[in-house]
Amino acid sequence: MKRILIVVLLIFGLGGCIDDTIIEQPITEVNEELKIQNSVGIKLETSFVTTEVAMNVKVDIAQPVTIKIFDISNRVVSKETMNVKVGDNILKVYTTALPSSAYRIGLFDLKNNQLGIVDFNKL
Repeated sequence: MKRILIVVLLIFGLGGCIDDTIIEQPITEVNEELKIQNSVGIKLETSFVTTEVAMNVKVDIAQPVTIKIFDISNRVVSKETMNVKVGDNILKVYTTALPSSAYRIGLFDLKNNQLGIVDFNKL
């Protein structure tokens, strides 16, 4: 019984330590700063960020995508996979845990094909 309890505590305890930097926000209308002309892409509301920034992820087919944040050395510092619908998907990126620096956010499909990439500066 102790082993089962320890395993359950480890699973839930470690799961609580995962850094969730991207949270989907249901927004029905896309403002001008987030509009994407192409059928697929990624766009940030602003390239200068303090604690959070809105982001539009646009795809032409509903699919799971992975959003990766790269640091200046091109190392992945955050990664999240989520299902997106056709068209605009407005997400909020929380950057409080990131140190001040330059970063890049990339959008990838399940085969790791890059669908879009954009740079930002964490102030």
